[in-house]
Amino acid sequence: MIAPESSNTDFISRLRRSWKQALPELDTTPVELMGRINRISALSTQQLDRVLASSGVSRSEFDVLCALARSDRPLRASEVTAQTMLSGAATTKLTARLDDAGLLRRQRLERDGRVVLLELTDAGRTLVETQFPRCLDQERQLLAGLDDTEQADLARLLRKVSGAAERTLLDQGF
Repeated sequence: MIAPESSNTDFISRLRRSWKQALPELDTTPVELMGRINRISALSTQQLDRVLASSGVSRSEFDVLCALARSDRPLRASEVTAQTMLSGAATTKLTARLDDAGLLRRQRLERDGRVVLLELTDAGRTLVETQFPRCLDQERQLLAGLDDTEQADLARLLRKVSGAAERTLLDQGF
């Protein structure tokens, strides 16, 4: 578990001070932003895990269910993998568990048995419809200190960072 921060400085500020002492010649400016993005992600993930604990599904399993809930048709396992950024092996493992739990159905495509189609069951849809609003509430709490304009500005800036990260991966052949 990540320890709470003191009121006068945050973890990333303390981290940068530590790096300044350990390696004073390095410019740790990227840590100011990327460190906070990663820390926010870790804290948000911990809170989301708590929200989902009562549902009996993990965050990764919930991501799979949400990908299916957003679709107007059954999805290929490879499409779910692409949307969730899970590995193919993880998608296979998670969907097998979700199938056993009655939350989705896995069906082989008749014309190509290598292709697995996934679709939500009624129980899976009910779980998403119950849990997703709870997840949104948790995220709203994280953003409560920002007004609407600040949230829009932050979304615009993070969209630029996200786009640069995606382009970098593509340029590197990933």
